[in-house]
Amino acid sequence: MKFKQLKNLYWVLSALMVVGFASCKKMNSEGFTPGTGAPVITSVRTLSKSTVDSMLIHSTVTYNSSGISTTVSYNNYTPQVTAFDSTTVTGNLNNYYVLIGSNLGSTTKIAINGVTIYFNRAFSSDNTVIFQIPTTVPYVQPQPNTIVVTTLHGTVTYKFTTLPPPPTITAVSDYDFQAGTQVTLTGKGFASVSDVKLRATGDEVGIVSQNDSTLVMKMPAKSAATESTLLFTYTSGANPTAQTASTTTFNDLDNGYIIFADNNFQNSWSNNSWASPSGVSTAASHSGTASAEATYPAGGWQIEGWANYYPSVPYDPTYKYLTFWVKGGTVTHTLVLVGDQMVGGYGQVQNVNAYPAQLITVPPGVWTFFKIPLSPSQSSTNGNLLNFWANGSPAKQMGFFLQGMSGDVNETMFFDEVAFIK
Repeated sequence: MKFKQLKNLYWVLSALMVVGFASCKKMNSEGFTPGTGAPVITSVRTLSKSTVDSMLIHSTVTYNSSGISTTVSYNNYTPQVTAFDSTTVTGNLNNYYVLIGSNLGSTTKIAINGVTIYFNRAFSSDNTVIFQIPTTVPYVQPQPNTIVVTTLHGTVTYKFTTLPPPPTITAVSDYDFQAGTQVTLTGKGFASVSDVKLRATGDEVGIVSQNDSTLVMKMPAKSAATESTLLFTYTSGANPTAQTASTTTFNDLDNGYIIFADNNFQNSWSNNSWASPSGVSTAASHSGTASAEATYPAGGWQIEGWANYYPSVPYDPTYKYLTFWVKGGTVTHTLVLVGDQMVGGYGQVQNVNAYPAQLITVPPGVWTFFKIPLSPSQSSTNGNLLNFWANGSPAKQMGFFLQGMSGDVNETMFFDEVAFIK
């Protein structure tokens, strides 16, 4: 995108300089003679323009283990670059624009909504000034919505609105949700949001509170979604129904298979650890008041985990991911995820013998989210996919092995929201 904008910039600059040269009878070291009259702005034009065509359809095709294809289609919500050099009274952060007018050659300062911005005089003529709107320009209303240009011979003010960016997520309080739970989004552009939906199903997501950097939402009471991105409706200038989709995906635990959530084991799972303390603990939690505690003695070769000996977990090819949160100990550790029906079984599988999907790197002292893709076939040997039922069905045990080493100390880790997601 930036390369294309730069290419367009040079193209426009060439045209503008030619016009500037032709209109000046006398040139200074910059290639033109600035006018001595008061500055005038007649319009603002874009160097490039991004629009969202929601009628554009994208499709993805997936195949199951029998070779049967499934096609899923989505409306496009990704901005597309269209023809440049369009007159506008609004602007987007990071985009380039051209001031059109007269007596602009001696411009010394440009301010947008009170913020002085950088511009390169080498790209100017007496009739044009090229500038970029930096991210430091305020856009949350009310604002002056003006460009103020100062030259050696005066000042001119022009009405121009800096548009809010599309709602953009940079962090979340949780990637998982259940009926009615609250999830906090952190990012930018949330002040202009008027509506949020699950994109997969269209279910309405409630807005509890919002400002430009934070949006607290309440998830639907009931949804058919297994996982979904979000569809935001927001106000962009004169358009109150602009839409954009998040790139962040959220998992509906209510439509998955839960091992631990809601402060306890679920679906007949229970503690199966070898060390103490272990099992349900209120010492830490990611989503409630308790989590599954795992203790690893110093220097030990230890498996901490859980079991469900009946009714156990039968193989189901519709499960796509294993998800969980884990809070690390005092230093970074690599755990090996093991199970009674996995390659290597529920045993001490050393790091060097584990396949990639089994290796879980856990940083110290923080909650980290993992979403591991599952194999769609029991016969799969793809090491990047977790084959939880490789040796048969049903599966009865799941755990995490920590390989001991010299200098180890006692470590405690906590697990929460452990589930298979379809």
